[in-house]
Amino acid sequence: MRTLKVKTSQNRKGCGVLKNVLLITDKLITGGAETYFCKLENQLNHPDITVYTAAAMGELYSKIQYKKRFTPLSRKNHLHNLYVLWKKVRTCKIDIIHANSLRMVMYAVCVNRVLRKKVKILYTKHNVTVLEQKAKSLFCKLVNSFVHGVITVSRFEQEQLMNIGVNSGKVTTIYNGVDLNQFVFKEKSSSPDCHIGLLARASKEKNHELFIEIASLLKGNEHMKFHIGGGGPELQRIQELIQQQGLSEKIKIWGEVEDPEVFITKMDMLLLTSHREVFPMVVLEAMAVGTPMISIDVGGVKEAIADGDTGYLIPAYSPQAFAEKITELYAEQEQKQRFAKGARKKVEQHFTSSQMIASTANQYVNVSGKSF
Repeated sequence: MRTLKVKTSQNRKGCGVLKNVLLITDKLITGGAETYFCKLENQLNHPDITVYTAAAMGELYSKIQYKKRFTPLSRKNHLHNLYVLWKKVRTCKIDIIHANSLRMVMYAVCVNRVLRKKVKILYTKHNVTVLEQKAKSLFCKLVNSFVHGVITVSRFEQEQLMNIGVNSGKVTTIYNGVDLNQFVFKEKSSSPDCHIGLLARASKEKNHELFIEIASLLKGNEHMKFHIGGGGPELQRIQELIQQQGLSEKIKIWGEVEDPEVFITKMDMLLLTSHREVFPMVVLEAMAVGTPMISIDVGGVKEAIADGDTGYLIPAYSPQAFAEKITELYAEQEQKQRFAKGARKKVEQHFTSSQMIASTANQYVNVSGKSF
């Protein structure tokens, strides 16, 4: 990934207050929050900010550019992690801890409780947490009392937080951003074969069952071929379900996808069938390369996909509704091209990694709030 030099009104070393940021996430596995983490680590190059990082190891470690600033964490030993983070904060004189999960927020709060010099806590909320589902008041108390700023990745999520009682003054939306040098637009060639993909972690909330039902409905069309990319805990069960349905010849399982841009570009359409989403990166990545999206209308997806203009939104978890839109788009080459070009333009205008990183750097510079 290329390094992005963030332009601000203070663009000379020494013009602003120097800040050291500790960016933390759970583990470096393939996922939206982890990709976001890597983009910030790789590309944020602000004259007044030094970014240190910490996470448990995973396949995305190879994407870390500044390895001398990276500290490995344990996946299970929380006391060890707290000690490591406490030591890092003291040694590197950290001013801001940027947590990319609620667990990391809790780590930051614990570290803050034992420090004389208190650090600011910034929280990027990538997903729906169990705590906010089961104990909204406790979630709000945690955020309102100990977090100095919350970044949401969609307006939908920002409104959700404010509706349950999170202080509106703490919350800012910064959309996920796509690296346009990595996700390059490619116009689809005309072909009788239609490759329909799902790129998602193999877990229950991604609802692979719906994708399999859609493939079953379209089993009779020999030109339609279905593909599932992504690893995860449910992968074996998904493979067994495909075999039980007699769809082994219809659906190809790819497992872990190292280069998502390659998988997405090869597809003629990409589907999103998830039960829960906040603002999935895969939607923006598909829009960037020119692969039309047909998505369930969930979370903040409608902020990227304008139904009938840059893709299709399906209001209910209906395999029939998905199958109808797939069939319609398969028959309309001009519609596919219109979706692809409109989607790419929208990403260029609103959802680039350079925009995301510049906005996040401004949060680092401007984060405020009392120390606890």
